[in-house]
Amino acid sequence: MAGAIFAQPALVVNTPISPPEWALLERELLRYNSEACERFAQRYLDARGYLLHTPRWGTLDGPDDAIETFWNWTLLHALGGSDSVLELYKKAQEGHWRQYGELRTKLTELAANGAYYKEFITQSDWFHTGEGMRAFMLLGLSEPNDSLYRRRMARFAGLYMNEDPEAPNYDPVHKIIRSLWNGSKGPMMRKATVYDWVGDPVPGSFHLLHNPAGRSKLLDLMTHYPKMLAHCNEYLDSVGDSFLNLAATGLALNAFMLTHESKYRDWVLEYAGAWRERTAACGGMIPSTVGLDGKPGSLYNGQWWKGTYGWNFTIYDGEIERIAHRNYFHAGAWPGFGNALLLSGDQGWVDLLRRQMDLIYARKKVENGRLLLPQMYGDPRGYRYNGPPQWYHYTDNLFVDRLIEIYLRSMDRRDLERIPKTGWIAFLEGRDPDYPVRALREELATVRRKMEAIENDTTTPDTRLADYLLDLNPARTDELVKLTLGGFFAGRIWILHSRFRYFDPARRRAGLPPEVGALVEKLAADSATLTLVNLNPIEPRTVIVQAGGYGEHQFESAEIAGRSVSIAGPLVSVHLKPGCGARILFRMTRYKNLPTLAHPWDRAWYGQRQ
Repeated sequence: MAGAIFAQPALVVNTPISPPEWALLERELLRYNSEACERFAQRYLDARGYLLHTPRWGTLDGPDDAIETFWNWTLLHALGGSDSVLELYKKAQEGHWRQYGELRTKLTELAANGAYYKEFITQSDWFHTGEGMRAFMLLGLSEPNDSLYRRRMARFAGLYMNEDPEAPNYDPVHKIIRSLWNGSKGPMMRKATVYDWVGDPVPGSFHLLHNPAGRSKLLDLMTHYPKMLAHCNEYLDSVGDSFLNLAATGLALNAFMLTHESKYRDWVLEYAGAWRERTAACGGMIPSTVGLDGKPGSLYNGQWWKGTYGWNFTIYDGEIERIAHRNYFHAGAWPGFGNALLLSGDQGWVDLLRRQMDLIYARKKVENGRLLLPQMYGDPRGYRYNGPPQWYHYTDNLFVDRLIEIYLRSMDRRDLERIPKTGWIAFLEGRDPDYPVRALREELATVRRKMEAIENDTTTPDTRLADYLLDLNPARTDELVKLTLGGFFAGRIWILHSRFRYFDPARRRAGLPPEVGALVEKLAADSATLTLVNLNPIEPRTVIVQAGGYGEHQFESAEIAGRSVSIAGPLVSVHLKPGCGARILFRMTRYKNLPTLAHPWDRAWYGQRQ
């Protein structure tokens, strides 16, 4: 029943412990992260929530970059950051919709009446749409009961389920999203133009971050505008489905976790399932383009490796005046198939990703002692050519982040073999016990450097474009996610995959309670070891621990201080006496439950998979 905490076992920790350095550093990082965000907002947000910069349409420095500036602020709050961080993000998000709703373009129709329609981007590709929605996608971790958020998420998901007659993005017969460019105005059923990608020019001098000059000097945009257009000369193919569109499943996943309506789960599994069949038809390669008939590569005479941002997207970038290789095969597929895993518990979705990496690693080379992998597939002369396909463009990019994601989702020790045993992975393997302290110290040092950069920033709103402030965002959350949740983020399209999450029952909010530290010390297929500490020597603290970022896992039992306690559920309450802490071994069944965003006090049920 609403308002009552879901019935759960309780553990009591009453063993005094000297405050560990890692726990003290975690609390300091949460505190200074929050203060730094407040300072950032004071400098770069106005009273309306408008970001102080020069707005433009485009993918080089456009609306997605402006709101992406706050990419991890909702995550920071869900970890235990201050309530002010959440309120500032919401102010920025509402201001962003208004600010870019006022934008008008003449050279492209996409923002002729604003960049957003019904609060969603008019048309864009999911590489950029996903970047801009990172913080919004994680807002439900903190505010799942916010009625406006719930309505928006359901409406946004409906854009890809044909619930909005103005946005027929999805073809339910062929199970495709009909264009690389899609959104609240529907799919783009024509070739894109360079103006769709770049937008209108604006007068003034700016740091053009896609230009080789970068942050080193201000450049006159009107003078360099032809070069900006030349950046996108070959980015014109749009019609048909793209593997980037798998990222759109994040909307329906969130809508399901908010409402528990089965239609959202059904759609994700239908759409991702069609991509699974297409991948099988391509021998385990995730195709980068699917025709309007639902067949891989049918728009290119069967060349499924074509398409903008596809396997063969080797183009001449006229802005940097050199050949560029831009294959984003993992940007949509990893989050998309990961969403299907959360909703189904089916490890077959991980098998798809592993098989893709197997095919790449099967073509590895060793040169001068360095392992090299191909990054591209198709005609090595470039996107405009149609010769026999082959693997090409070998580099030392080993896709380690994506391999880590595969391992953490499968927990198959064989998936660990390709991953370097360094850093966090080494710590989990018991090889680097000092890693948590070292990593948290570096995160605090990074906060200091970011604040120093903000203090020394001499730009003004009329010399800043949307992407300039991205690198000044001071919030540091990567190590907190790893160390406290046993989670990991790769890329720029995010859904939380983690072994734990925490709630503060006293304040009725997400995140670690004040003065509580958490350290995930070991992960295994059927267990996880977690140390919890109450740093307060006077007052007790209670924390609710959840199995999984969305309760998708199940605690079977907990072993603490030599005794075993049965749990058989996704939640457990841990009461920490003053100045006490303990290491707890949780026996777990992963992916046993349906995922939910409901907080413990609003969860009179939890859904196990049938």
